[in-house]
Parts: sequence; C-alpha cells; structure tokens
Amino acid sequence: MSNANNPAPRRVAVVGATGAVGREMVEVLHRRSFPVSELRLLASGRSAGKVMETPYGAIALQEFSVDRVKDCDVVLLAVSGDFAKAHAPAIAAAGPLVIDNSSAFRYDADIPLIVPEINAAAFDVSNGGGGRLIANPNCTTAIAVVALGPLHRAFGLKRVIVSTYQATSGAGAEGMAELEEQTRNRLEGRPVTNSVFHHPIPFNLIPHIDAFQENGYTKEEMKVTWETRKILGLPDLPVSCTAVRIPTYRAHSEAITIETIEPVTAEAARRVLADAAGVKLVDDTANAVYPMPLTATGQFDVEVGRVRNNPVFGDHGLDLFVCGDQLLKGAALNAVQIAELDL
Repeated sequence: MSNANNPAPRRVAVVGATGAVGREMVEVLHRRSFPVSELRLLASGRSAGKVMETPYGAIALQEFSVDRVKDCDVVLLAVSGDFAKAHAPAIAAAGPLVIDNSSAFRYDADIPLIVPEINAAAFDVSNGGGGRLIANPNCTTAIAVVALGPLHRAFGLKRVIVSTYQATSGAGAEGMAELEEQTRNRLEGRPVTNSVFHHPIPFNLIPHIDAFQENGYTKEEMKVTWETRKILGLPDLPVSCTAVRIPTYRAHSEAITIETIEPVTAEAARRVLADAAGVKLVDDTANAVYPMPLTATGQFDVEVGRVRNNPVFGDHGLDLFVCGDQLLKGAALNAVQIAELDL
C-alpha cells in the first residue's frame, strides 16, 4: 500500500488536451512530479490521431469517450460546461476522481468547490452521491481567495470589494492572438477589428466579461461573489466585483478592499500573508516592487502586495493588490493540487 511519501502511480487522463488549459495541465503534472503511470490525452474527433509533444514524450491524441477514461484514476476536464454536464457524472460514477475546470458544477451544493490552500477539508471522495467529482473554481476567484482565506482566518471578513484587471488569456488562445494581431495592426496603421472581444482590445480596457445579468453585474463578476462565499464557507458574505479585460497576455490582477471583523493593521496582515500557503508577499514599494503580470506569469504562487490600511474602514479595513497566473493557479495548477489531495 502506498503512503504520502511514495504514492502509487496514477493513470491520468486530460480531456480537452489541445486547449490552453489542457496543455498547462500536462505541464503542471510534470512540474509537480505527480505520480503518473500512464497519461492519456483526449480531444475532439478532428484531433484524434495527431501527436502532441509533452514532457512525457510524444503522445497520440484520442477521441474522447467515457469508455476511454473510465479505468483511469484521475480525469482532468478542460472542456466546456455543456460537455462537462453531459459526461462528467458518468465518468465519476465509473470510479475515477474527476476534476472539472468548467462552471458546470460549481454551484451544486453536493459538489465540492476547492482551492486546496483554503478549503482542502471540503475534499470528500464520497461527496453526496456525486461520485468522485470536484469543481475547479473560476480563475479570478481562485487567485483572490488564496489571499482572502488567510486574512479571513486571522481577522474575519465582513465585506469584500474586488476590481479585476484580466488578461486576454482568460478568453483562450484566440483572445491572446487577437491582442497580438490587432496591436500590430494598430501600430502599423491598419484597421483594427475585433471578433473575440466586444471592442478592440489594443490600448483599451473593456469593463465587460461574460454576459450581463439582471442586477447589472456580469456573470464573471457574480462568479466571484458566488464562489468566494462557497469556498470560504460564508454564504452571506457581501462581495462586489467589477471585472475588466485589459491588453495583457497572461496573469490576472485584482485590487481588493476588505472590511474586517477584528481590527487589522497592514503590518499584521503582511505577517499573515508572508506565512500563507500559495502566497508570495511582494511588497517593497520603496524599491518599486509589487505584484505585476510580468512577474506572476509562470509562477505557482499568487503575488500579493500594496498592503495598506483602508481609510474608509479605518482600523477595520485593508487594501491589497494581487496577481496570479490565470492558466496556472486560476486553472491547471489548482486542478492538479486537488488531485494531489487524493494521494
């Protein structure tokens, strides 16, 4: 029988392996030395038979079917919500641990929504008849709660206000390509068009991510509210978010204001954050050192800095700035960390 120091190798499948998140999942499995005995890469029928270069060698892509993954130990889903709804329950019922990166099951009370540094205790392989199915949170939420969780444990959260600065990678490879191509067009004096985003993204900011809801917020903004409450176990926590797309490639940034239940100082908050799992305290303003997409890209930890007392809430308020790699902690890394809970 395996132990934590020598876990049994796992048969792992990545469904949606050709997408940006799927590729990152493969890379993260290797970077974290996840015990993989066999890696299966699955995609649509049009990709079947093509060979994908990975850290594990060249692997032929297979067309997805439940039968092709049901004997695996871990199945990572980097697919649409509709696809996940159609297939994830059947896969989980067959026995594998299924970790879904879509929003399909995040708000189901019987399905755990997990950021391992914050609520690993929610991991339960027999969760509520849902089989071994776990939801991976929205990228923006995952990055935020890595900082919010330890602050809540130390001081208690009364209110949270978030403003995001989200990279084009949040819209997939197509979003990044549109930024690059249309920036080049702008600089060279050619017409700038948009197909991925609602407006041209070069040299612009777009306060519109996902569909607007009846309350005036976008669904992306409401995901931050709904998911933060569930992950922190605070169903009534007031959370307001404004989500903005910005012309960067990768890594999401967030300005966060919190009102705390207990008194808080910037110094006390820094001490808490410096010891927090998954956090890299980057807060030396005298030397212009603070979180940025350039430094957070490719990093597992979420950068946190610009920590200061908020003058609106006085000794019960705090402002901070966080930045995390949207494809890593916001997606692939978090999924693999969830899988590690089962080792």
